[in-house]
Amino acid sequence: MTTAPTLTPAEFAARWRDIETTEKASAQAHFIDLCRMLGQPAPHEADPTGESYAFEKALEKSVGGAGFADVWKRGFSPGSTRASART
Repeated sequence: MTTAPTLTPAEFAARWRDIETTEKASAQAHFIDLCRMLGQPAPHEADPTGESYAFEKALEKSVGGAGFADVWKRGFSPGSTRASART
């Protein structure tokens, strides 16, 4: 389900340019804004149950143990919103 973008790239950049909160505090809001900019539904909009598209999805790692995907959508590679080092 693609919709018209509700956030321009310039608005996205302006909104996130000076954010200094932690990755954990900002990751979901950042991803939701990416969805808005790209005209795509966010996880809770597309799948309120979290069965096929969710934040913080518990998964089995390919090499031992359990883990979590920051953003997960069935049929797609797990996503991560890791922050880059600031210079």
